[in-house]
Amino acid sequence: MMTPPTRADGLRGSHRRVPGLRRQELAEVASISVEYYTRLEQGRAPRPSRDILAALARAFELTVAERDHLYRLAGELPPEPAEPSGAVRPGLLRLMAHLDSAVPVTVHDGRLDVVSTNAAATELLGAVIGSGDYGRNIVHRAFTSEVFAKFLDDEGMEQLWRVAAAELRAALSRYPDDPYLRGLFEDLLARSAAFRERWERGEVGAWRSAFKRIHHPTRGWLDFDTEMLHDPERDHWFMLYTLRPQESS
Repeated sequence: MMTPPTRADGLRGSHRRVPGLRRQELAEVASISVEYYTRLEQGRAPRPSRDILAALARAFELTVAERDHLYRLAGELPPEPAEPSGAVRPGLLRLMAHLDSAVPVTVHDGRLDVVSTNAAATELLGAVIGSGDYGRNIVHRAFTSEVFAKFLDDEGMEQLWRVAAAELRAALSRYPDDPYLRGLFEDLLARSAAFRERWERGEVGAWRSAFKRIHHPTRGWLDFDTEMLHDPERDHWFMLYTLRPQESS
């Protein structure tokens, strides 16, 4: 009977991923001693540090998924990405196009920048993207423009402000050294009393399902359930708007 690998098993390197390199050469690439590398292969070394894990991942040319697995086997959290990807996966773009006739879909990245919308979302929400350095950012637009007030009622705007401030706090914790997010935060502090008020509440939220009442330009007020789906590899969030049954006709 096969048993699942233990942490020690996962850190052994009985099958080296880099062809043609000997133990001495792998140790040199990873900047560790041959003795320590040998003990790692044999499962006799203490738990490696994050620096050692990063060096091993580079030496073995691990994929992102393999690197993350290595960190978890060593009892460590995988490293966070330095920044979100700027491009939506092609397959997901095709899915958005297929949903066009029935389901509005918007995509934003881990910085809360809108990176894509399908035609149904554009019809429902209009042009939410503006100009300037932060024209694509949901949080910045929510607190510095009237674009969302065109299709949300007072309750919807309050919900948006609360969620936007909380999500920005989460983004800053995920990318603490990101100059774009730091600049956006400082700009909002200087420009928006509404933002300062919500920020001082100290909320950090993860609203993955929500109800939204949205004013459609030709059909009036419509009720939607929204769901958030995450692509962790690129740190993209897909928001799907599903019309509630009583409105489906």
